[in-house]
Amino acid sequence: MSLFKSASVISLLTLVSRITGLVRELLIASTFGASALTDAFNVAFRIPNLFRRFFAEGAFSQAFVPVLAASKAQRGEAATKVLIDRAATVLAWALLGISIIGVLGSPALVWAMASGLQQNPHGFEVSVVMTRWMFPYIAFMSLVALAAGVLNTWRHFAVPAATPVLLNLCMIAAAWVGAPWFKVLGLEPIYALAGGVLLGGVLQLGVQMMALRKLGLNPHIGLRWSELRTAWADPDTKSILKLMGPALLGVSVAHISMLINTQIASHLAPGSVSWITYADRLMEFPTAMLGVAMGVVLMPQLALARAAGNAEKYSAMLDWGLRLVVLLAVPCAVALIAFAKPLVAVLYHYGAITEFDVQQITHALMGWGVGLIGIVAIKVLAPGYYASQDTKTPVRIAIIVLVITQLLNIALVPIFAHAALTLSIGIGAMINAVWLLSGLLWRGSYKPEAGWRIFVLQVIAASALLLIFLMWANGAFDWTQMRSESIKRISLLALILVASAAIYFVALWAAGLKLRQFLRR
Repeated sequence: MSLFKSASVISLLTLVSRITGLVRELLIASTFGASALTDAFNVAFRIPNLFRRFFAEGAFSQAFVPVLAASKAQRGEAATKVLIDRAATVLAWALLGISIIGVLGSPALVWAMASGLQQNPHGFEVSVVMTRWMFPYIAFMSLVALAAGVLNTWRHFAVPAATPVLLNLCMIAAAWVGAPWFKVLGLEPIYALAGGVLLGGVLQLGVQMMALRKLGLNPHIGLRWSELRTAWADPDTKSILKLMGPALLGVSVAHISMLINTQIASHLAPGSVSWITYADRLMEFPTAMLGVAMGVVLMPQLALARAAGNAEKYSAMLDWGLRLVVLLAVPCAVALIAFAKPLVAVLYHYGAITEFDVQQITHALMGWGVGLIGIVAIKVLAPGYYASQDTKTPVRIAIIVLVITQLLNIALVPIFAHAALTLSIGIGAMINAVWLLSGLLWRGSYKPEAGWRIFVLQVIAASALLLIFLMWANGAFDWTQMRSESIKRISLLALILVASAAIYFVALWAAGLKLRQFLRR
């Protein structure tokens, strides 16, 4: 399967995941609105998600996949199966301890994440209860990350990309059916969402383990102390743990900004955490479909190229990935900045969401738009370092960017309130991406292929036409006043988005860009 086809499969399945995720957010928003209780849930859900990104999709994946790919390329599948078993054993034992600590320490975790929730004692208590129920989600998702790393290295991309849909479906069922049921039982309805999250984690792990069993790669987790000691002493396990140290620091630094921002938002106007969360969901459409898909496809292939000593293939894959980032992320950034209000109004302006909420979510979304290109580019550039088993350089860059981001918060929050929090991270992402790119160029690891200058000019020209059209469409219709005409508003948005894609790609074609070149990798 070509890289482009693999990335397309992941993008398509990720789109399905994001659509169901959006339905989930719409249902939650229309059912619960933007209130102290939705802030409580969003904080509680963010805690296990934060740890999941630290340990699972972050440090563990960044360390595990390069070692796994190198073992597969150099020693074959039999030896690699032993590596999978021992890595799973160490991971499972670590997750057991982390889950116990997380459940017991939930009050402290909620306070550390959003102490401002204490302004509403009931909201704070609700957040603590939900955190206790949802924290074991990190254990299931970390094992899912191990399974996904194996499947992606074996170029089976579909199952890992599709399973997040299960979480969304479970949460939709929880909001739609569980919340009314809980209300009848005299329980806080929003508690149903915590049950949906936990069930979603169980189902995702079950599906991925079935996929591994078909390949004969289902991990054997050692339950005896002697098996844990053997797994811990394995050289490959030690390599993973050694790489995880700086990787964990790097991921931690990247998410500390989000933690600090959540803390700041909890002290701003009520609903600020929820406004940012709803904007995040829209921002995740382009970042997941482009950045995550590219990162998932490129990481194991870059690691295999490095293990085989094929520097030319390594550089060519990076070049291809960066061109796709520019081709697709630039118009998406234009849309998030120039067309944010219509997107928010059509997708969120229902039920308990007011016109004021729409405006606040719009401001947060525009902040994300500023940094979208950087956020997506990092997903391509960072694997360039991880594939070489260099997890330290991205950490150094991330630490400096964290400081810059918080300095921006000090300057911008008094002016833009909650919107400054997304804007600062967006600007930081742009700085991070440029720095990562400069490092790869300076090392000579990445050598840009010919044609970049004309390619960039073609994209800028097409994006300028797109910007003009979207600015017109933004002002030509009163998107919030059409709230009672849902079908008309949705149809109009769909028509404008189709016209936008046509304008952009026809302009690229007229400028002489041959899109077929992206299909060949």
